Amino acid sequence: MHLVSSSPQKRIVVAISGASGAIYGVRLLQILREIAQVQTHLTVSDAGLLNLQQELDMDRAAVEALADVVYAARDVGGAIASGSFQCDGMVIAPCSMRTLAAVAHGLADNLITRAADVMLKERRRLILMVRETPLNLAHLRNMTSVTEMGGIIFPPVPSFYHRPQSVAELVDQTVSRVVDLLGLPQPQAPRWGGLKPAVPTDPAA
Repeated sequence: MHLVSSSPQKRIVVAISGASGAIYGVRLLQILREIAQVQTHLTVSDAGLLNLQQELDMDRAAVEALADVVYAARDVGGAIASGSFQCDGMVIAPCSMRTLAAVAHGLADNLITRAADVMLKERRRLILMVRETPLNLAHLRNMTSVTEMGGIIFPPVPSFYHRPQSVAELVDQTVSRVVDLLGLPQPQAPRWGGLKPAVPTDPAA
């Protein structure tokens, strides 16, 4: 069931690269499918596909079925490779350190990194769900470079204030924050409502 909205359709590019955490890209696609005015454009790297198979038992057809438009990662001539392609945002979920490095240094060597380069040069929203620990100095410097160019570094670090009861709830809370950054509606997203009142203690206890 799609959420009803009178807003014009928005195009969101989703890329899945070869870092652990393929569930983030898949769940993002699933959530975006429920927002009526969103059209998703997907590209998956070869390493990203390997992780989809390893972590989720998903093949190419299964993940591509979640998107409206699909491009091969080696197709550097795909529509999303051009700044003339009207787009409202891009998320690389997850983003490997190799992909981060390519974006940080302008190495548009595949469709994922080319599309990301386009987002930066056109001053559009780019969100990288970078996945690696611990971080070495090259990782940190690359994150700084992307941030200075206008990208958003969003490591999928879970929060616990909503008291998640499952891995799925942890993933949903993280992905919901990404959807927020894209400026899209999601009424079901968990929200922080402030600290709960302290429970008074019984001095006689």
